[in-house]
Amino acid sequence: MNSYTDPAIRIALLPRDTNSQGTIFGGIILSYIDMAGAIEAHRHTGLERFVTVAMREVIFHQPVFVGDLVSFYAEIVRVGTTSITVRVIVETERPSHASERVRVTEAEVVYVAVDENRKKMRIKKDAVQDE
Repeated sequence: MNSYTDPAIRIALLPRDTNSQGTIFGGIILSYIDMAGAIEAHRHTGLERFVTVAMREVIFHQPVFVGDLVSFYAEIVRVGTTSITVRVIVETERPSHASERVRVTEAEVVYVAVDENRKKMRIKKDAVQDE
């Protein structure tokens, strides 16, 4: 991880985010994974626009519960000509175990850089920030 203490996103999830089993919808987690990955792609390249083209290897290890403090950590896996792949790790801090961090989900997300007309554009190697 780039900075395992500096998440791209940190949020407490609410009752409106739950399914009938009382756990957080997987789709809610996926939307935050997508957002965290895009934030990292922007940070890494300085480019304004990316579109999500794939989510790979999404693994739900543990459920997320209402009140959990959920952190989304992101790291760059690969930078191509027009695409960037970001790995996102999701951890929770459970209110009953404040010091315990539990890995709940992980995924790889592929983004393509696009211009203002939504056309693919090159990721300039000199624009890529060093970690």
